[in-house]
Amino acid sequence: MAPSFDWWAKGSHKGTPVVVKMENPNWSMFELEGPSEDDFLIGNNPTGPREKARGKNAKQLTWVLLLKAHRAAGCLTSIATALVSLGSAIRRRVASGRTDTDSTSSNENKTVKIRFYNCIKVFLWLSLLLLGFEIAAYFKGWHFGAPKLQLQYIFTTPFGVRDLFDWLYSRWVLIRVEYLAPPLQFLANVCIILFLIQSIDRLVLCLGCFWIRFKKIKPIPKQDAVADLESGEDGFFPMVLVQIPMCNEKEVYQQSIAAVCNLDWPKSKILIQVLDDSDDPTTQLLIKEEVHKWQQEGADIVYRHRVIRDGYKAGNLKSAMRCSYVKDYEFVAIFDADFQPTPHFLKRTVPHFKDNEDVGLVQARWSFVNKDENLLTRLQNINLSFHFEVEQQVNGIFINFFGFNGTAGVWRIKALVDSGGWLERTTVEDMDIAVRAHLQGWKFVFLNDVECQCELPESYEAYRKQQHRWHSGPMQLFRLCLPDIICAKISVWKKFNMIFLFFLLRKLILPFYSFTLFCIILPMTMFVPEAQLPAWVVCYIPATMSFLNILPAPKSFPFIVPYLLFENTMSVTKFNAMISGLFQLGSAYEWVVTKKSGRSSEGDLVSLVEKEPKHQRWGSEPNLDEMKAGLQQEQKARKKKHNRIYTKELALAFLLLTASARSLLSAQGIHFYFLLFQGISFLLVGLDLIGEQVQ
Repeated sequence: MAPSFDWWAKGSHKGTPVVVKMENPNWSMFELEGPSEDDFLIGNNPTGPREKARGKNAKQLTWVLLLKAHRAAGCLTSIATALVSLGSAIRRRVASGRTDTDSTSSNENKTVKIRFYNCIKVFLWLSLLLLGFEIAAYFKGWHFGAPKLQLQYIFTTPFGVRDLFDWLYSRWVLIRVEYLAPPLQFLANVCIILFLIQSIDRLVLCLGCFWIRFKKIKPIPKQDAVADLESGEDGFFPMVLVQIPMCNEKEVYQQSIAAVCNLDWPKSKILIQVLDDSDDPTTQLLIKEEVHKWQQEGADIVYRHRVIRDGYKAGNLKSAMRCSYVKDYEFVAIFDADFQPTPHFLKRTVPHFKDNEDVGLVQARWSFVNKDENLLTRLQNINLSFHFEVEQQVNGIFINFFGFNGTAGVWRIKALVDSGGWLERTTVEDMDIAVRAHLQGWKFVFLNDVECQCELPESYEAYRKQQHRWHSGPMQLFRLCLPDIICAKISVWKKFNMIFLFFLLRKLILPFYSFTLFCIILPMTMFVPEAQLPAWVVCYIPATMSFLNILPAPKSFPFIVPYLLFENTMSVTKFNAMISGLFQLGSAYEWVVTKKSGRSSEGDLVSLVEKEPKHQRWGSEPNLDEMKAGLQQEQKARKKKHNRIYTKELALAFLLLTASARSLLSAQGIHFYFLLFQGISFLLVGLDLIGEQVQ
C-alpha cells in the first residue's frame, strides 16, 4: 500500500521556522514552520490532531495571503500618493500661469521664438482637425488598416457616392496619395539616411572605446617628467597660471577657490587669478574677502574685477591674459566657479607637456557631485559620461583633437597666442580656441582617469538655457570657421573630420533629424499613412543607440527608457538653438550663466559672514553685517522662484498624443506606444515636472 503523507500530524515542532515581519507596526510577528518528521508518518485517523493541525496551517496560509495583500495595498497606496502629488503639481503650474515666455531675456529675439511656437501650434490644430475627421470616417465604415485597403475601398465603391462625407473623405485619401505622401516619404527617407549615418558614427565611436579598454591604451607622460616631479621642487615644475572665471556665483566660489589654493604645486611656481565679472556688490565683497583670507594663509592669489563686462567669459579671460606678468608663465589652467580640482591635478596633467612641444592642451574629464539629485541630473550624467568616456577619449587617442570643454584643462600659453587668443565672437569660446589651435597644428591630450568634480544644473530651466548655448554656439562658429578650415594647411582627412564629423554630423544633423523625424514626420505619417516609417526606425535602432550611450554609466541602466524619451524631448530646444546659431538670430548671442546650487558647500556663505575677518582692508565698503542682510534678502528672493510651463514642449505633447490616438485607430502597435510615451515625456517636461521642484 502506498504511503500517504500526513502533513498535519500532531507532534513537537522540529521544522525550520520562517520569520515573517509585518510592515504594519500594529501587527505582530509570527512563525511559519516547515513539516516535522512526524508529519511524514502514516496516519489512519482522519479526525483529531490532524484536523487541528490542518486548521492551524490554514490560518498561517491566511496570514501569508494577508501579508501579500498588505504589500500590494502599500504599492497601490504609494502609486496613488504619487499620482495625487503629480496632479497637485500640475494644478499649481496651470493655476500660476507662468510660462517660459515670461522669462525671456532681453537678448533673445521674442519674434523668432513666438514664430517657432506658432508653427508647432498650426501642426497641433491641424492634427486635432484630422483626428476628428478620421474618427468620423471610422464610424462611417472606412478601413484604417493598410493604405491599400482605403484605395481598394474607393475603387470598388459604385460611381455614385453615397453622401457628401464619403465624397470628401475619398477626395482626402486621393490628395494624400498623390500630393502629400510622396514629399513626406522623401523627407522621411532623407532623415532615415541621416539617422543611419549618425548611428554608424556612434557605433564606430563605441567600438573605438572598446578597443581602448581592451588594449588598455591611455596617454602616459614620459618617465623623466614623472621622476622630475617626484624629485622635489628642483624637478619639472614649470610656471603655471590658474584662472577661475566667475560671475555672480556666490553659491560655489568658496569651494573652487579653496580647491585651487590647495593644489600640490610649489608656491613660487603658481599664481591664481580670480576673475570676477559679478555685477552684484555683495558678491564682489564676499569673493574679495575669500581671496584676502587665502592671501593671509600664504597663497599667491589675486583678485581681478572688470567694470565693463564685454565678451562674457571670453572677454574676461582675454583681459586677464593681458596682464604684464603673464609672460613669465608657461601654462594656464582654467576652472569654472563650480569646479573643484584635486590637489594632485597639476601633477597629473602638466607632465604630459614635457618633451611634447606639439601638445597644446591637456583636458581632464568631469565628475558630478549631484548626479543622483533628481531624474534630470541622472539623465545628464548619462549624456556627459558618454561624451567624456567615448567621444572625447576616442578623438583624443586616435586623432589628437576634440572640443575643449572650457574648464578642467591646462593650456600651453604659446598655443593660445599662436591661435589668436580668446575671441568674443561666439558663445562657445572654448570650442573656438580649440578649432583654431588644431588648424595651427597643435595636438590635444584627453585624460579619462583624471577627474574634476563639478555640479550639474538641477532645474530644467537652467539646463534648457545651457543646452541652448551649447547648440547655438557651434553653428555660429561653423559659419565663421568654414573658410579657415578649407584654406588651412592640414590634411584632407582632418578637414573632413572637422567639417563633416565634428560640426555637421554631431552638431547640426543630430538635432535636425531627431526633432524632424520623431516630432514632426512620425506624427504626420499617422494622418498620411501612405508615407510610412519602419518599426526598426521608430524602436529598434533608437533603443540600440540608447543602450550604447548608457554603457559608460552602467548604474543608470534602469533609466534607459526615460533617457531615450528625454533625448527626443530635448530635441526641440536643440533644434531651435541650432537654427538660431546657423542663421545668426538674436537668441544665438544669449549668454546666461548656469545656475548653481552649491551642493557641496551649502552653508558656507552664512558661516563666512558670521565669522569676523582677521583683517578689514576696505574701510569704505559695507561691513559684513550689511552683507549678511543682503544674503538674507537674496535667500528670500530665491524662495519666490517658480516652476514654469514650457509652451513649445506642451504643444508638442498634445500633437504626439493626438497622433498616438490616430495610430490606435489603425492598430499600429509600436508606433502607438512610442507616440504615447513620447507625448507623456513632452507633457512632463512641458509642465516642468522633471528636475528641481519649487514648493
